[in-house]
Amino acid sequence: MKLTVNGAEHSVDVEPEMPLLWVLRDELGITGPKYGCGIAQCGACTVHIDGMAVRSCSVEVGAVDGEVTTIEGLGTPESLHAVQAAWIEHQVAQCGYCQSGQIMAAASFLEMNSEPTDEDIDAAMSANLCRCGTYPRIRAAVKTAAAKLNGA
Repeated sequence: MKLTVNGAEHSVDVEPEMPLLWVLRDELGITGPKYGCGIAQCGACTVHIDGMAVRSCSVEVGAVDGEVTTIEGLGTPESLHAVQAAWIEHQVAQCGYCQSGQIMAAASFLEMNSEPTDEDIDAAMSANLCRCGTYPRIRAAVKTAAAKLNGA
């Protein structure tokens, strides 16, 4: 089976029912997406398929139709995505476990809503859980990233 991840094509020999998360982590060594709950409820495993945020723990690899982007492919250390830069600026992470999923969810959200209100941000990000409770910093970082993406 062929899979395009972060711009590179990979061939993997796995069952089509295997969750995308395990293909990324165990077969390709891409560890940004995290295992949190395994039932698509926490968001730690969030990746993009053709720009749309999805929970990789509940997507069968055989059903993937499009390019997969993980946190590793969102930006580079030399050229961070606006969301990644805002996360650093606002020092969002505490333990950091959920942050790759949070960032991927925020980046996809901002592609759909470039001028979000606080309520928009809260609604969009509410499905990604943070046990450390950094929600006010997450909201601030999303607002900063939106402003940067809009040229401010």
